[in-house]
Amino acid sequence: MAVKSTKAKTKSKQKKEAPIEEPVWTYRGYHLKTSEFVTAMVHFFRAEIQRANVWRQRLDTTTNWAVVATGAVLSIAFSQSSVHHSIIILNTLLVLWFLFIEARRYRYYELWSYRVRLMETDFYAAMLVPPFHPSPEWAESLAENLLTPSFPISMWEAFGRRLRRNYFWIFLILYASWVAKIWLFPDPAQSLTEFVDRSAVGAIPGEVMITLGLAFYSVLAIVALATITMTRATGEILPRFGDETAPAAPSGQGKHTGLRSLLVPHRRRRQLLALIITDKPQKVSNRILTDLHRGVTAMQGKGMYTGTDRSILMCALTITEAHNLKAAVAKEDPKAVVIVSPAQEILGGGFAPLEEEK
Repeated sequence: MAVKSTKAKTKSKQKKEAPIEEPVWTYRGYHLKTSEFVTAMVHFFRAEIQRANVWRQRLDTTTNWAVVATGAVLSIAFSQSSVHHSIIILNTLLVLWFLFIEARRYRYYELWSYRVRLMETDFYAAMLVPPFHPSPEWAESLAENLLTPSFPISMWEAFGRRLRRNYFWIFLILYASWVAKIWLFPDPAQSLTEFVDRSAVGAIPGEVMITLGLAFYSVLAIVALATITMTRATGEILPRFGDETAPAAPSGQGKHTGLRSLLVPHRRRRQLLALIITDKPQKVSNRILTDLHRGVTAMQGKGMYTGTDRSILMCALTITEAHNLKAAVAKEDPKAVVIVSPAQEILGGGFAPLEEEK
């Protein structure tokens, strides 16, 4: 009996000494624990995968439209010698419109795949390889993208990427077919002058049409080459986030100069500076340090009309922390005045490192 009593006491002591799992999220009495957080992330990951797959299928649909329309037009143009070559020009403009639609859809696809890639590289990879640590700002980047969604790539990059991958070859086929249609139908041209004369469309002479065609394809080639070095599309196979190519690079990372500064939108996480005018600086500061883990700097001020001394607290934070800051201040001093303004750049103290660029 004594042995059983000792074992029971030992088990009871171990239960008392067992650490209580700290909730990772608390809201209105609900306590979300680690296992529940992981479950929520799994469901969120599956939802974003489904979104990305839907928009990927829409990309394939637009490409199919372009291929089917091109095949139908070329069949009609070469099966009947009486069909004018302008039908190929109309189809070229139609394919260009399909390209714009697909570029817009590709930006939406990148929005969802950006979130998927963040979870793959900094959530699941960190669990698979324990020494591997996620980026310190991955959760902040994901939360900001959920609160204020924005396209991770520009329209230029999306247009150029889809042009190089699919549509440039369709345009080349259309251009070769246009030349062949003019040269071979209704009878093979006997000279270059006859070819130029056949190129006319209505009142527009052949020289103008040939010049417009060369200019059109030259612009396409320039766009394809100018956007070839843009690698901000996270849906492609890219390395782990955190380098210069990562979207929403903090501080000075990811800057571009010259032509690329016009084509590539520089995205940086929105940073804010909050000024808090309060009569309870110590309590408000402690609350901010506890709830937000952000540093606070105090300054002394005086009211212009009342003449009373008041403290001004200064705190740097990100866009996703603005609501929590207001809630923290309201808990300690409901009469406080909070002024939140955008900051151009914040270095050090949990933000970008205060180091000179090499």
